[in-house]
Amino acid sequence: MTPYARRGVHGQTVETLARRVLSGELPEGAVLDLPALRDELDVSLTALRESLKVLAAKGMVDARQKRGTFVTARSDWNLLDADVLRWQFAGSTNSGADLALLQNLGEVRGIVEPAAARLAAVRRDATDLETLEAAIDAMAADTGGRAEAAVEADLSFHRALLRATHNELLERMEMVIESGLAHRDEIVHSSPHGEDPVPSHRAVLDAVRDGDGDRAERAMRALLDQALRDLHKVHGDAAARIAPPTKGDETR
Repeated sequence: MTPYARRGVHGQTVETLARRVLSGELPEGAVLDLPALRDELDVSLTALRESLKVLAAKGMVDARQKRGTFVTARSDWNLLDADVLRWQFAGSTNSGADLALLQNLGEVRGIVEPAAARLAAVRRDATDLETLEAAIDAMAADTGGRAEAAVEADLSFHRALLRATHNELLERMEMVIESGLAHRDEIVHSSPHGEDPVPSHRAVLDAVRDGDGDRAERAMRALLDQALRDLHKVHGDAAARIAPPTKGDETR
C-alpha cells in the first residue's frame, strides 16, 4: 500500500492516533470516543473520520453498528505496511524494542534479498546496472560522513536491486525492507564504528553485472552479515541476537 501524505492536519492526526494504538495507549478492543478525540485534537469530526479511514485500511481500527469505532486485535494489523513499520520504530522507547523489530525485518531481508540478487543477475538490463552503479557512487562520494546521505544511497541501491528482478511483487517488497534498512542505517551511520559499505555492495553489483546468480546470492548474504556486524558494534551483545550466523558463504 502506498504511504499516505503525512503533511497537514490530516497527516498529524493520523500519526497521533497510530502511535497511540501502537504504544498501547489505545489498547486492542478499546472503543474510541470520537467527540472527545475531536475536542482533544482540535479537528473536525470529518477530519477525524478521514484519519481513522487510513488506520482502518491498515487493519488497526474498525467500526461496527452498536459498537462504534474500536481498535482491532494486533493479529489483524497490516504489520508489513511501510507506515505501520515506521510508526513502530518512531514509537520505540528503548533499544530492545528497536532490536526486536530489526530482528524480524532482518530475517525477512535474509529470505528476500539474496534470492532477489540471484534473480537480478539473470534479468537486469542496462538501466538497472546504471542505477545500481549510481547508488554505489553516491556511497563512495559521501566522504563527509553525513548519515542522511549515506542512508539514502543505501536505500537507492536496495530499491534498484529489487527492481532489477523485474518481478512486480518483489519490487513491492522495497517498502517493507526500506523501513528496517533506514532505521538500521540511521543507527549505524550515526556511529563511527561501521565498516565501509562500498566493497560489499560492489561485490553484489559485480556479480549481477556478470550474470552470476550464485555469486550474487553469496555476495548479498555477505552484505547482510556485514550489516549485522555493524549493528553489533553499535548496540553490543543485544544485537548479536538479531539473527543466527549464516553458514557457508559469509565473510568473517
